[in-house]
Amino acid sequence: MDQVTIENCDEKVQLLPAINDDYGGVVVELKEHMESDVFLTLLKTSMSQWTSQGKKGVWIKLPIHLVNLVETTVKEGFWYHHAERDYLMLVNWIPKTTSTIPLNASHRVGVGAIVLNDKREMLVVQEKSGFSRGTGIWKIPTGIVEVGEDISEGVVREVKEETGIDTEFIEVLAFRQCHKVFFGKSDLFFVCMMRPLSFDIQIQELEIEAAQWMPLEEVEAQPFAQKPDSLMNHIMKLCKAKVEKNYSGFTPHPVTSFLSDSPNYIYFNRKDLN
Repeated sequence: MDQVTIENCDEKVQLLPAINDDYGGVVVELKEHMESDVFLTLLKTSMSQWTSQGKKGVWIKLPIHLVNLVETTVKEGFWYHHAERDYLMLVNWIPKTTSTIPLNASHRVGVGAIVLNDKREMLVVQEKSGFSRGTGIWKIPTGIVEVGEDISEGVVREVKEETGIDTEFIEVLAFRQCHKVFFGKSDLFFVCMMRPLSFDIQIQELEIEAAQWMPLEEVEAQPFAQKPDSLMNHIMKLCKAKVEKNYSGFTPHPVTSFLSDSPNYIYFNRKDLN
């Protein structure tokens, strides 16, 4: 994206390259090298122009190789919004009103897999890291959903990576929300029912200490699973309700969305709906 030149009273004025967003603001995405003094001049001129045009939020995306422009941007009133591996996003709110710029993503999404074979045995693991490291606790396979990955895809991947077991997603049985757990962010954790498609365990040695098929009664008998308010206690209740009482969870159904062209799903209890 090249610099923009506008004519103002027969005088040509250079602005930073920008595109309009859908909310009355502009987005600047710089790619080519630029000296700080040149950038400062363009930024001041651009902000003046955008202010006169009634623009609201101004976003500046700085790739990692333009780190020399961060200090200049901050001194002009911009603040950090979010950072990724290869860029930093800064933002400014022009109007003399309360900013309506949304905060950075506030949650991460985790999944846990209940995998049962036909012997009423649960697939469980012992981890080499995390809260359960070295405790001897057997727990269900868990992990974090990746960017652009659906819950039903992420949980299949995590089970495969940790245990080598192929599975088929059945439904979400429940979810838990907690706060201030990962750099001050919140956490959504989805408990998923899975159907095993293979049974020979091959552990991921980097993260998993051990894995096995364990009878439900033995998993449930662990002290931490006996605590009434523990997550594992509720997971075991959900598991038994699914097996013994025909408990119905939430299955994904495709929906269209104006926010993204990627596949979107709504999860709901189809059985009771019908």
